[in-house]
Amino acid sequence: MSAVRKTLTSALSAALLAGGLAVAAAGQASAATCPSSSAPVIDGARAAWSLRCSGDKVTVSGWVEDTRADMKCAVVRINAGNGGYKTKSACGSGVREQFSYTFGGTKSAQVRLAIA
Repeated sequence: MSAVRKTLTSALSAALLAGGLAVAAAGQASAATCPSSSAPVIDGARAAWSLRCSGDKVTVSGWVEDTRADMKCAVVRINAGNGGYKTKSACGSGVREQFSYTFGGTKSAQVRLAIA
């Protein structure tokens, strides 16, 4: 195999591996009910949130932080038990964003930390 072909094969393999790692960077998601809290950390991002209920409403509040200068953003994605959906992003190493979202008609939400 020529040196050029080896170099191209190595570069392609590295790119595919990096792409696979970026997709795999999303944290585990599971539905949570009140009260609950989580503080996940993945490569390039961290976050903390809690779920609180009042009547038939759930409030998801916390923060998300970008921890790497990689031109990507840390993102929290919230899927409420009533079909509601919200996201909050933090872009730029060291940037932390606060969030608080309330969803009516449910006492559960699926919250996930990812890199996008």
